[in-house]
Amino acid sequence: ITPDFWIVPTWHEVPADAKRHIRLDPGLAFGTGTHPTTRMCLEWMAARTQWPERALDYGCGSGILAIAAAKLGVPTIDAVDIDPSAIEATLYNAQANGVGIRAGMPDQVSGTYPWVIANILASPLKVLAPLLCQLTQPGGHLVLAGVLTRQVDELMAAYAPWIALRVDRERDGWVLLTGEKLT
Repeated sequence: ITPDFWIVPTWHEVPADAKRHIRLDPGLAFGTGTHPTTRMCLEWMAARTQWPERALDYGCGSGILAIAAAKLGVPTIDAVDIDPSAIEATLYNAQANGVGIRAGMPDQVSGTYPWVIANILASPLKVLAPLLCQLTQPGGHLVLAGVLTRQVDELMAAYAPWIALRVDRERDGWVLLTGEKLT
């Protein structure tokens, strides 16, 4: 992800120059770190110089984004998914990486978060717009991935009543959208 932050499959050795690393076995869930959307989310998190007290990974898949947040220094992380296999993979991978993550179904989420990260497809992201904005605390960051370049305007319009999104980065036809909630 960065020269000193690596994602390493459980069946490989950790490179000597990796100061931080995530050991990962995705199981049946999405999220190995190789897909452009996952990499862009990881790069966004790694580029921060300050980390919040808590974060939400909405649509956690393998748990890779939640684990990365924990490895970077976020003390409290909720990870949710509608797929029980994803929740199982997240809990397994969190334990394998020695980090504490609360993982479960979306109905476990309460309160607001300084970071809300959702790496899922554009259609569910549109439907979830009111909820994800409601879960983002004032001054907090909303990070959305799983969006194709041709879907940017549609997603920006869906979130416009609550958060002004911008294209943070692009890779291989995929876009990372970010925005800060003002009120």
